[in-house]
Amino acid sequence: MSSTPAHPPLDLSSDSVSITRAICDIESVSGNEGTLADAIEASLAGLDHLEVIRDGDAVIARTSLGRAQRAVIAGHIDTVPLNGNLPTRFETVDADHPSGQTPGEYLWGRGTVDMKAGVAVQLKLAAELTEPVVDVTWIWYDHEEVSDSLNGLGRLARTRPELLAGDFAILGEPSNSSVEGGCNGNLRVELRTFGLRSHSARSWVGSNAVHAAAPILATLAAYTAREVEVDGLVYREGLSAVGITGGIAGNIIPDECMVHVNYRFAPSRSGQEAIDHLAELFPDVQMTVVDLAEGARPGLDAELAKHFLAAVGGEAKPKYGWTDVARFSALGVPAVNYGPGDPIKAHADDERVSVEQIVECERGLRAWLTAG
Repeated sequence: MSSTPAHPPLDLSSDSVSITRAICDIESVSGNEGTLADAIEASLAGLDHLEVIRDGDAVIARTSLGRAQRAVIAGHIDTVPLNGNLPTRFETVDADHPSGQTPGEYLWGRGTVDMKAGVAVQLKLAAELTEPVVDVTWIWYDHEEVSDSLNGLGRLARTRPELLAGDFAILGEPSNSSVEGGCNGNLRVELRTFGLRSHSARSWVGSNAVHAAAPILATLAAYTAREVEVDGLVYREGLSAVGITGGIAGNIIPDECMVHVNYRFAPSRSGQEAIDHLAELFPDVQMTVVDLAEGARPGLDAELAKHFLAAVGGEAKPKYGWTDVARFSALGVPAVNYGPGDPIKAHADDERVSVEQIVECERGLRAWLTAG
């Protein structure tokens, strides 16, 4: 635990919008989370109802009230790189605003959507709720926006899995303050075709590997993405070419071509089943798996999930993108996404979060954690 934090404690008695602005204005691009982690740790250290644990630049705070069930509520504290979008500022979006977003007041700046508004709500409730109806493990972790091998939640899952143990988990990923269950899996492969080099003036002497990739592209273009119902939610899959390379010079017939393919698959399929599906689609092509992340089922059949959905209100939706809820799912903990912000604005240069959504997210979590 840090003895001399590099940043003064946050004022967690202020409103969640003000806390959002305060933590967004502490720059924490991946790899530079230490100052914000110090501030979070210092802000919670004096609270008697919480046990505070520091693991690298992840901060964990736990209640131990002897409740029958435990919830894990988590959010990452890093952001993608800045692009002139700090410090934060407030903006009013009207009906004619070019962003096309719902009219209202917004907080503009890096991290407001992904995902410091969600973290701010969590911090406020962690500090204020001394007697939640369930025991809570709050986790604020590092390195979500970079390589999977560096992910702070993944590190905890490998080295301190007991800290992720619970009956239900909530990840504060931006979801417009509505519940998004589980997530699609994510598979990336490289498909290679081969040929024979020759001078392009005598192309018939060689064999063009780029031309040989045409059937791959035709299959991808004709592919109909599945819509798959999983535990009451309908997930839409996607299969896309996301890159293609081939050739070494303008006068040489290429002897190798690589098509980079991304497959977003419903959580009803395992990662191996996703790989097998692509092998069936491209049986005569060399395939190399470069990245695989298992999906997560919705997690809405857990008792705590049902209570949570009732407290928040509205209907749950599927999460099409991959998120860290899959890490909880892999540990047998059902998990959902719930946080303020429009995912479309995550990582955008004009990243901005609706003030109304921050307030609504706090209301929903507070209602659930204090329900009799």
